[in-house]
Amino acid sequence: MTADSVLTQLVAGAATLSGWELAAVLLGVAYLLLAVRENLWCWYAAFASTAIFLWLFWQVGLLMESALQVYYLGMALYGWQQWRGGGSGNAAAQQRLPISVWPPQRHILAIASVLLASAVSGALLDRYTGAVLPYIDSFTTWGSILTTWMVAKKLLENWLYWLVIDSVSIYLYLERGLFLTAALFAVYLVIVVFGYRRWHRHYRLQCASA
Repeated sequence: MTADSVLTQLVAGAATLSGWELAAVLLGVAYLLLAVRENLWCWYAAFASTAIFLWLFWQVGLLMESALQVYYLGMALYGWQQWRGGGSGNAAAQQRLPISVWPPQRHILAIASVLLASAVSGALLDRYTGAVLPYIDSFTTWGSILTTWMVAKKLLENWLYWLVIDSVSIYLYLERGLFLTAALFAVYLVIVVFGYRRWHRHYRLQCASA
């Protein structure tokens, strides 16, 4: 697929976008921008965006992506609780959860687990369902499951994981005709870079003041 053909498809798809997809996209951008700023309201935007995407992905046959949205709904609630200080009831406690990092061994284990789970679920979907692009769908699903949990725990490396997952997701959504969603994930790539830089700066300040 050439750059010209991708642009043509994006323009053609934009003319047929639903209001629901537009709402999900705008809420998705709001979620990420708020997460970059470590703002508790990111989880409200995440919950609303996820509920809409759940319906959209089911309509186009992305079964694993649909299942992923159910997980996201739960993680929006979990992340909201964690960022508030583990359910302390004090809204100002959202900053009590510090940014942390993983040792290399844990990253190796996490990545290997995602690849293994993707291979297994991809094979099952390919054999027993009519899922589209089952292996890619599985990879973005399992990777997102892990990385969303990392966001809730304020792990710095979540932004690096999102770079990979969002890049693969763009291809997946273009293939299924979700053009604005693909454009959303392209915007995500830019925001992710700024998110990593901001969180890394905050992490260094934490270490310096510890």
